[in-house]
Amino acid sequence: MTKIDRAVILAAGRGTRMRELTNDVPKPMIEVRGKPVLQHIVQGLRNAGVRKFLIIVGYHAEAVRNFFGDGRSHNVAIEYATQTVQDGTGRVVNLARSFVGDSPFILSYGDILISPVNYNRVVNLPDDCEAILTVTRGEDVSKGGAVFVNEQMELVDLREKTKPGEPTSPWYNAGLYAFHQSIFEFIAKLEPSPRGEYELTDAIRDLAHSGKKVKALELTGEWADVRDPEILARLNRA
Repeated sequence: MTKIDRAVILAAGRGTRMRELTNDVPKPMIEVRGKPVLQHIVQGLRNAGVRKFLIIVGYHAEAVRNFFGDGRSHNVAIEYATQTVQDGTGRVVNLARSFVGDSPFILSYGDILISPVNYNRVVNLPDDCEAILTVTRGEDVSKGGAVFVNEQMELVDLREKTKPGEPTSPWYNAGLYAFHQSIFEFIAKLEPSPRGEYELTDAIRDLAHSGKKVKALELTGEWADVRDPEILARLNRA
C-alpha cells in the first residue's frame, strides 16, 4: 500500500451552465455551505494526509490564487499551472508532470462535492493497482462517464456521455482518481475524441486495456457535481 501525499486539482473551467454566477469566478470557487467547492476539496484531502497541491487554473485564475495563495494559511503547499487551451481533461493533466515526478498522485475535478471520509480511502493506493477510479450510483451516465467493471470492481471499459442504444452501466465516473505516473504514458498517446477533446477517460481505459489493474471504488455518503444553479440551490438548502 502506497500513501499518497500530493494532489492535482482541475480548476480552470468557467462553468457556463452556472450563468451569471461565474461572471467573476471560475466554477470551483462558487460557494456551497459558506465556502468555495475548491476549499471543501483541499481541506478534505489535507485532512487525509495530502500536503502538496497543484491547482490548474485558467478562467479568472486570480480568484483562486488570491484565495489560496501559497497554501500556508490552509496548512498545505500550493503551486499553480495555467491551462491556456480548453481542449479536454486529457491534455491538461500533462501540466502536472513535473509536479508529480515519480510519485503517485490524486487527481480531482474542482467542482465535485463529496463526503470527506472518501478522501481517506483514495489516498491509499494498493501495490498491485495502477490506478483508482471512483464511482457513484444513481446518476445519468449520458451526462458523464459510464464505468464498466467486472465482479472484482476492476475496470473493463469507460465510455464518455453514452447515447441512447449504446451499452450502459449503473456506475458513474465520480471525478476523483489516484494514479501512478504510468498514466502519462497513455495521455501522450491520446487522439481527439468525437467531441474534439483529449479525454482523460480514454487514457484510463487504455491503461486498463494494456493489462494494468484499474480498480473502481464506490464512494460513500454525499456526492454532487456542482454543475448548475439548481444543484447549487439544493446543496445550499441541505
